[in-house]
Amino acid sequence: MKRVLMLLANGVEPLEMAAFTDVLGWANLLGDHPVELVNAGLRRKIVTTFGLTLNPSFLLSDLDMGSFDALALPGGFEPSGFYEEALSEPFLATIRHFVEAGKPVASVCVSSVCLGVAGVLRDRNATTYHQEGGKRKNQLLESGARFVDRPVVVDGQIITSSGPGTATEVAFALLEKITSVENAAFIRKKMRFATPDREWYETPQVP
Repeated sequence: MKRVLMLLANGVEPLEMAAFTDVLGWANLLGDHPVELVNAGLRRKIVTTFGLTLNPSFLLSDLDMGSFDALALPGGFEPSGFYEEALSEPFLATIRHFVEAGKPVASVCVSSVCLGVAGVLRDRNATTYHQEGGKRKNQLLESGARFVDRPVVVDGQIITSSGPGTATEVAFALLEKITSVENAAFIRKKMRFATPDREWYETPQVP
């Protein structure tokens, strides 16, 4: 059994969260390896980016970090208050725990900024949501990361990505890391997800 912790901040984006719940849920049902996804937050009730209300299954403080094999971090929006929790010490300490233990950490969109602030991207390749003159790229660079303008960037056990449209690819990349390439390909096929072509993987956000 592989156990993945999905850490939810208030203001999380539903699509990015759903990519992990669905891909890993399908993998648990149909894959060759059981996978349990456990979601947790810092509060009992979360309001997402677009107003959907969620009740995380656990409070982060109630969980034993050592019992998990990987960390999943969906992103969110600043106006929805995402960074208030996503950059808080409990979030940053959780990120450091998984990275120091050598376990996979999969982040979508701007949650890579949290990795940067946690201090785990120094001298690593990483990406984030980026517009012309965007501040998120600068935040990554200030944290010592090497910014790579690609949809999904994998550096060792750390996966970062550029936006909500990459969320399922991040989830499949995480599934590969905790089970196998073959299992992830099987689940992709069962879910009817196309494999992006090489051009998709190589196209920058800002030309």
